[in-house]
Amino acid sequence: MALQNGETGTKKRNRASGRVTMADVGRLAGVSQVTVSRALSDPSIVSPETLQRIQAAISQTGFVPNAVAGALASRKSNLISALVPSVTNIVYASLLHSFSKIMRERGYQLMVAETGFDPAEEEAVIATHLSRRPDAMMLVGVHHTAGARRMLLSASIPVVEVWDITDTPIDCCVGFSQTGAASAAADFALARGYVWAATVTAGDERAIRRRDAFIRRFESLTATNVSCIDFVDGPATLGRGREALAELLKQPCPHGGVVFCSSDQFAQGVLVEAKARGLGVPADVAVIGFGDQEFAAYTDPPLTSVRVDRDQLGQAAADSILARLSETTSPSHVVDIGFKIIAREST
Repeated sequence: MALQNGETGTKKRNRASGRVTMADVGRLAGVSQVTVSRALSDPSIVSPETLQRIQAAISQTGFVPNAVAGALASRKSNLISALVPSVTNIVYASLLHSFSKIMRERGYQLMVAETGFDPAEEEAVIATHLSRRPDAMMLVGVHHTAGARRMLLSASIPVVEVWDITDTPIDCCVGFSQTGAASAAADFALARGYVWAATVTAGDERAIRRRDAFIRRFESLTATNVSCIDFVDGPATLGRGREALAELLKQPCPHGGVVFCSSDQFAQGVLVEAKARGLGVPADVAVIGFGDQEFAAYTDPPLTSVRVDRDQLGQAAADSILARLSETTSPSHVVDIGFKIIAREST
């Protein structure tokens, strides 16, 4: 669709804020701002052809209608959106705690929402939150739908993606290398002398990337196949960890192996099932978790896990957003906080 009246792409955003406006949508669709407003409030009062042009312009620009009546595009809301896959998961709750504390101290309040692990669901939540005109947004992960990225770029607000890193963030990202952490876990297992390996993995894409990286590293150095137990949906639980080990034990596997789990919850279940079956840990099977949650040091035996400092993660995310909001400093677009393997008796 061509811009009307010779408009150029550089003029389709509000010059003051950089935000796509209703007037921009109208120019692109070849209608007035009033017509766009009417179409958004009651689509039945405009013609189907006009409505189609307006919808195409909205899709093309990533424009999100403002749900706050009378709010100006440049007005500060003092609200920060924080979107996480699960509000009950201690990993995300911990980083939210440190992130929220810093933002509140600086006069901001958080709007927190749960997105699940479905990218389409996350896109819908992003659209809803952007309609409230937050001053900035925090997201988990660096993989989003094209529509979500388009909306976030068009919103022209600071965006920090956490728990992962990429060379091409939407704005800035704070996290660690998922594949690097899994490869390090494989090296750790090999250094301990384990001759076979298996993985127990949840269905989110970060866990899958860690699984694949662990397998690539272990298989490349041992020429043995790694067995996989995958749970494509639902949460990681102790019960599923027990089910996973029970399934793995149906396969012929010698003593002296290691199970790499995508979460400490799975790993705890593997430990419980091993004990119930009279298996020695780590003599018969070793276990590595991920996340180093508080209970990991108190399982039987204590669990080896990959630790990511969640408090540091939340603090670094807050610092990145505040730097962007102040416009007085130039924050790094990629902040790698690293990871550490905490060795305990399960290996």
